Amino acid sequence: MPAARVEYIAPWWVVWLHSVPHLGLRLQRVDSTFSPGDETYQESLLFLGVLAAIGLGLNLIFLAVYLVCTCCCRRDHTVQTKQQESCCVTWTAVVAGLLCCAAVGVGFYGNSETNDGVHQLIYSLDNANHTFSGMDELVSANTQRMKVDLEQHLARLSEIFAARGDYIQTLKFMQQMAGNIVSQLSGLPVWREVTTQLTELSHQTAYVEYYRWLSYLLLFILDLVICLVTCLGLARRSKCLLASMLCCGILTLILSWASLAADAAAAVGTSDFCMAPDIYILNNTRSQINSEVTRYYLHCSQSLISPFQQSLTTFQRSLTTMQIQVGGLLQFAVPLFPTAEKDLLGIQLLLNNSEISLHQLTAMLDCRGLHKDYLDALTGICYDGIEGLLFLGLFSLLAALAFSTLTCAGPRAWKYFINRDRDYDDIDDDDPFNPQARRIAAHNPTRGQLHSFCSYSSGLGSQCSLQPPSQTISNAPVSEYMNQAILFGGNPRYENVPLIGRGSPPPTYSPSMRPTYMSVADEHLRHYEFPS
Repeated sequence: MPAARVEYIAPWWVVWLHSVPHLGLRLQRVDSTFSPGDETYQESLLFLGVLAAIGLGLNLIFLAVYLVCTCCCRRDHTVQTKQQESCCVTWTAVVAGLLCCAAVGVGFYGNSETNDGVHQLIYSLDNANHTFSGMDELVSANTQRMKVDLEQHLARLSEIFAARGDYIQTLKFMQQMAGNIVSQLSGLPVWREVTTQLTELSHQTAYVEYYRWLSYLLLFILDLVICLVTCLGLARRSKCLLASMLCCGILTLILSWASLAADAAAAVGTSDFCMAPDIYILNNTRSQINSEVTRYYLHCSQSLISPFQQSLTTFQRSLTTMQIQVGGLLQFAVPLFPTAEKDLLGIQLLLNNSEISLHQLTAMLDCRGLHKDYLDALTGICYDGIEGLLFLGLFSLLAALAFSTLTCAGPRAWKYFINRDRDYDDIDDDDPFNPQARRIAAHNPTRGQLHSFCSYSSGLGSQCSLQPPSQTISNAPVSEYMNQAILFGGNPRYENVPLIGRGSPPPTYSPSMRPTYMSVADEHLRHYEFPS
């Protein structure tokens, strides 16, 4: 007797996805019943991809408007504004990097869940295929025994027992029982076409799943590489690297929306199947298998009687009757006809093998094994598979948000780099506190030392033609002056005295400020007397 069926209950996400409005390309309502061969149903799934394409278009339009506004907007480049922009770019890159890492983590989990669900489906299909193939092999083997092997033994025994009419009647009765067995076996369903379809479905599913899993894995790696290299370009202030990675980021943004479209269509379509899988299978197997047989395996309820019970019972009774007849011939006919013993023992062995095959066939025809494979397949595709697709959809949204954020941060970083280089270009090359001057001096050691505009050497020519002013002219304390001398290497520098008391290094002057400073320096120099 078949065991009570373990009920399949569709999870809440299947119900939610199935309730999503199904609309055609002309916005007409479409029936949500799973029918992949229907063109209107295919349009309803394609419409989900169109929605994702619209989302991509709006995203690109927003980025384009933002880039135009950022490039055309002019702001006051004060020190406080530059610090705020630098801090904003930094935190935007940090948030985008965290979003990208979170998206990849969610994507890895979703990809693994979907892969596990699909492999469970493939495993269940292979198990069911093995069961169906075993049924056909057992039926074929028993038919071969009854039609060919048993007939050969009966033909030889008919020759041996030709003089005994009663034995001939026994042989004819056994032949009739063998015919009944063959008739019952021929009434069992032939699963050859089903196994062919299941094998093809299993191979196609495995092929598609392998490249789907590999594609998402490469997409995860691409997202991480682009995100990390973009952050590296921001940290190193490399405009070339930043521009290249932002272009790749736009490509990844397009791939993210494309993956979202594929995930949404696959999730909704699979949910439509998982909402009522029994109905779809019954409608698509009517031409191959009796609906009563299909319903028996799909439902596997105690209230359903096995459609093979009568055939198996007849098979068992016929085998038992034939074994009794063979036992009687071995007991009474062999002493009279010793040459018949070999054929009778051959028939007995054949019947014993057929009985073993009958038990195996009965176990395979029982609904519990195939129904378990059916439930495992539904669990794999409707629970793990669709759940993984939802996480992959979340990955696509997070990845699109992350790369949109990076794209928005790119132009601000670019303007910050340009303003920073412009500020350096506005500084005199002879300024020792100019970072560019330090880099030039480091790469060009033959260049003479740079002097400050405050020194006599820069203001009045050669230091050898001038004598240092009297120290009594300085209004600064001697200890402070000597401390400054020690600070500059132990040799007193002939700086303008008013600068010593300020406690700061010589300021940085732009080329436009040099004439103003030189005129003020000359005015101070007129107060000093130089020895002849």
